[in-house]
Amino acid sequence: MSADNFIPKPYSHSIENGSVSVQAPSNIALVKYWGKYGEQLPQNASVSFTLSECRTETTLHFEKISRSENFNFEVYLDGKREESFEPKIQKFFERVEKYVPFLKEYKFKIETKNTFPHSSGIASSASGMSALAVCLVQLENQLLGVNLSTALDETRESQLNKASFLARLGSGSASRSIEGPLVVWGVHPEIEGSSNLFGVKYPDAVHENFSNYQDTILLVDKGEKQVSSTVGHDLMHDHPYSAERFKEANNNLAKLKTIFKEGDLSAFIEIVESEALQLHAMMMASKPYFILMKPNTLEIINNIWDFRRETGSEVCFTLDAGANVHVLYPVSEKERVQKFIVEQLAVFCKNGEYIHDQCGLGARLIS
Repeated sequence: MSADNFIPKPYSHSIENGSVSVQAPSNIALVKYWGKYGEQLPQNASVSFTLSECRTETTLHFEKISRSENFNFEVYLDGKREESFEPKIQKFFERVEKYVPFLKEYKFKIETKNTFPHSSGIASSASGMSALAVCLVQLENQLLGVNLSTALDETRESQLNKASFLARLGSGSASRSIEGPLVVWGVHPEIEGSSNLFGVKYPDAVHENFSNYQDTILLVDKGEKQVSSTVGHDLMHDHPYSAERFKEANNNLAKLKTIFKEGDLSAFIEIVESEALQLHAMMMASKPYFILMKPNTLEIINNIWDFRRETGSEVCFTLDAGANVHVLYPVSEKERVQKFIVEQLAVFCKNGEYIHDQCGLGARLIS
């Protein structure tokens, strides 16, 4: 499959105005994507847990206009115009116009809000871009006269793939927020149907140990990162260890296939924590080098290791490209681990803040 497969047929319907509302979650990668090429394509395959509570809710209002030379849109966050978001949406529209060619025929009002605190340090690009991408696909369905409630499974799958494809062009990790609870993005020889163009629901057997997996996000730092993810990805081009890192990531994903099937939590912990630390090791070995972890990030990691050693718990951590810590644990340990978080880890969070979350099923329409 190539990107040209996502260029639509001529539209058969005309829609004057309306709106569509979608909620889409964030996700947390277990095997990390860090380094890209071309137009938002990953250097290695990644796999993530789709979250449930940390999500973006977006309403796309649209009104037909005479075709314009420019995109006509405004972005509102929590009811207030947010012009600082608009350059990113402008760039996104430029990238996807070929695949949703109606963009310059409508005036858009994009209303969005997050269920997690603004400036919490949780990346909203994955949830935000995936929500907007699903809105665009839903509008295109109306223009094509597609009724997904009666469509064949093949049509539904193609719609999900297109939403993920579009989301990827806004934020690479957004490609993994369309479905859940486990999503793979990037070609991998052992993952059937995997693609660099879009994320796919993990297709193989998953042990019940991973059902309803829990993720508590510890908000260590709520400020703007000193180095953006975009810059960090770019630094991988001339990185002295990038080739080995890409190989290691793909090897770890291959190992996870067996782990997911057999439910081996000890092996899961080893890979997930190693992946988190490798991600930050690549940042520290970049030129120029940088560190996104904070002292309290390390305090939390050491406390998790101590707790696991002392209690035999299967709790573990992972990190995104920032200082916050995602505490992962099976639902069978929910009460014990959340007590540990309250009593021993919350003190290391900014203002004691954390968010309890769990695996979810991806984006969905809001009535």
